[in-house]
Amino acid sequence: MKYNLIIADDHKMFIDGLISILRDAPEFNIALTAKNGAQVIKYLDINGTDNLHLLITDLTMPEMDGIELNRIVKEKFAALKTLVVSMHIDGGMIDKLIRNNLDGYVPKNAEKEELLTAIRTIVKGEKYFANEIKQAYTEAMFENRKREEISLTEREIEVLTLIAEEYTTQEIADKLFLSKHTIESYRKNLISKLQVKNLAGLTKHAIKMGLLDS
Repeated sequence: MKYNLIIADDHKMFIDGLISILRDAPEFNIALTAKNGAQVIKYLDINGTDNLHLLITDLTMPEMDGIELNRIVKEKFAALKTLVVSMHIDGGMIDKLIRNNLDGYVPKNAEKEELLTAIRTIVKGEKYFANEIKQAYTEAMFENRKREEISLTEREIEVLTLIAEEYTTQEIADKLFLSKHTIESYRKNLISKLQVKNLAGLTKHAIKMGLLDS
């Protein structure tokens, strides 16, 4: 059986490299090469996906990137499988793609054999994620869970914000109508709860939580 593929990437060198790899795999035929997601969607809107099996896409492309392309394909053309081949290995991005039913992800520096294995696995109906991708995804999920577990009370958030805004212990106490001793207790608790070493660590955490945006 012949499998028809679409390749979307704004780097001609990558497309040429992929074409040359697929020459050694006669079961694959390239139906379309595109520079961005918008070209792919236009092609699919006109031709449908009846005779197409897999879309191989980069993530960073002009006009429409790979994340948006995967989302639209899975919404409108659910039967078409999608494989991301990208240099970007970011856990949050991988999570977003997986939530939108991506079928596989391999890094751009993957060996030729792994790329072919990924393509063959996906067209047969299974998913394929390279080890590097699985690891980045697992780490991102672990970090998210850790963040979710640390919940601060409203008062703790107030104290943390004022510490990050460089108010002294006495100034914070006056502002919140609390004793200096109480503010010191809050500070110690926050250092232990957020697993940081000092006030600079607390400030960094406040920035990460977006408390200083306003």
